Amino acid sequence: MYLADSRSTKPAVAPGTSPGRRAAAVPGTVVALGAVSLITDISSEMVTAVLPLYVVATLGLSPLGFGLLDGINNGVGALVRLTGGHLADRGGRRHKMVAAVGYGLSALCKPLLLLAHGLPAISGALALDRTGKGLRTAPRDAMISLATRPEHRGRAFGVHRAMDTTGALLGPLAAFAVLRFAGGPLLGEGGEVGGYHAVFAVSGCVAALGVLVLVLFVPPRITPAGAPAGAADRTPRPTLRDSLALLRRPQLRRLTLCAALLGLTTVSDSFLYLLLQRELRLPAHLFPLLPLGTAAAFLLLAVPLGALADRVGRRRLFLAGHGLLLLGYALLLSPLPAALVLPAVLLLHGTFYAATDGVLAAATAEAVPAEHQGAGQALVGTGQALARFACSLAFGAAWGLWGGRGALAAAAGCLAAAAVVAALVLRTADEADAGPPADGPPADGPPAHDPNEVPV
Repeated sequence: MYLADSRSTKPAVAPGTSPGRRAAAVPGTVVALGAVSLITDISSEMVTAVLPLYVVATLGLSPLGFGLLDGINNGVGALVRLTGGHLADRGGRRHKMVAAVGYGLSALCKPLLLLAHGLPAISGALALDRTGKGLRTAPRDAMISLATRPEHRGRAFGVHRAMDTTGALLGPLAAFAVLRFAGGPLLGEGGEVGGYHAVFAVSGCVAALGVLVLVLFVPPRITPAGAPAGAADRTPRPTLRDSLALLRRPQLRRLTLCAALLGLTTVSDSFLYLLLQRELRLPAHLFPLLPLGTAAAFLLLAVPLGALADRVGRRRLFLAGHGLLLLGYALLLSPLPAALVLPAVLLLHGTFYAATDGVLAAATAEAVPAEHQGAGQALVGTGQALARFACSLAFGAAWGLWGGRGALAAAAGCLAAAAVVAALVLRTADEADAGPPADGPPADGPPAHDPNEVPV
């Protein structure tokens, strides 16, 4: 492990640390944000684990209706993500304040699901949850970017995503345990909703705990590493026009285009799990456990793949991750036995997230200056989220027309074509980017060695 200066607002040498020793390359701010994401993801994944069968099997919604709900999970958050990123930058880097509002809204929506029994009510509750997610995502990723040295951002985002995925791993287990403990019917058994309501109630309590951890343990202001204390206060506050003008940067524009193009052909998690359950004829009560395979692979690979991205190039690894997802689609469509297909698809699905989620955020961070980190993260994330919203609607409609296998085959073909186009765009970017990015090492080269780092 290498030790380097922290980008948190705390002194470079923590109390109780010897003067000759530097703070960790992955600073405490990133760990604190990871803990918040871990707790919040337990809450979110408890709901996500039961929601598909709740609306399809219990409430009787069609695949197109569920596609609308699933699209809300991505689309509504995208509409407010730009607002969250801009407000965080505009407020003198008050990223924590904006993120806290977002986490609070998501916690508030969980009890509302107890009262929602139809498509409009459930859509409204999910819209509130995704509004909170849209507000908090860009400020949170901006805090990680600002708190970490540029050459270590892939690793830092990997650590955060690994902690976040630990929550994703524990969430379905918690939902499964609550369903058992509640004593009500399991998923797919009858039309009772008592077990679901118990999941929603416990999820709300867990989400409130995440907000408390954010308030208590994340610093209120983040100063970039190497910058003097109070530098954020002296930085001019960007206007909305400045934020939108970021797309004039070729590197950011190409990255946003590729993220959106590939997002248009990425089947949502919920649809993929429904396909696995139906195509492989798995018992309905095991459905909440399917995300565990994805989460386990993501958890194990997020940090090593993040570190690999720092060395071989973040954009290249982002593209390679979509190639692994395409292989997963092909396996699900193949005639291979379920005992082989199920673990292989879940492993590839988790590896896809480990190679793309935090890696995309780290690639975005190197494409924009420090004072625009919130807006830059929001622009790329919004493009990807809107594309996935469109994909959910299209996939739900295609499922209704051609069935699940036909819809997946069409999505796989489109993903292959999109990957080829994205590869050409990123190759053009590699040829055009003659110099280093705004505040980091070359986008697709090994990080420069820091003589101040002390190996331990």
